[in-house]
Amino acid sequence: MFGASLPSVPASAVPDDIYLLDVREDDEWAAGHAPAAHHLPMTELPVRIAEIPQDRDVAVICRSGGRSAQVVGYLMRNGWDQVRNVDGGMGDWAAAGRPVVTDDGQPGRVA
Repeated sequence: MFGASLPSVPASAVPDDIYLLDVREDDEWAAGHAPAAHHLPMTELPVRIAEIPQDRDVAVICRSGGRSAQVVGYLMRNGWDQVRNVDGGMGDWAAAGRPVVTDDGQPGRVA
């Protein structure tokens, strides 16, 4: 859908030390997210792009992989070269047994 040139990583293989950027909306984030993820809704990306590091690997995640793929493309067009889409998004993340928590550390769910 987004072309073979879009770098990606399976949710089950996202390294623990990567900068994980969650681009879902506030209500999706509140329901549950990866413990070490950084939240920046896709709609806020243009004005907050400077918050995303360019000197380390970045993996971008959403619910199913569509919005995050768009963000990866946007970042690549704006100079990021160490960025990858998380295939299958938070749905595959949870299915792979990766942790999903709420802001208070309680078990979360993918919304």
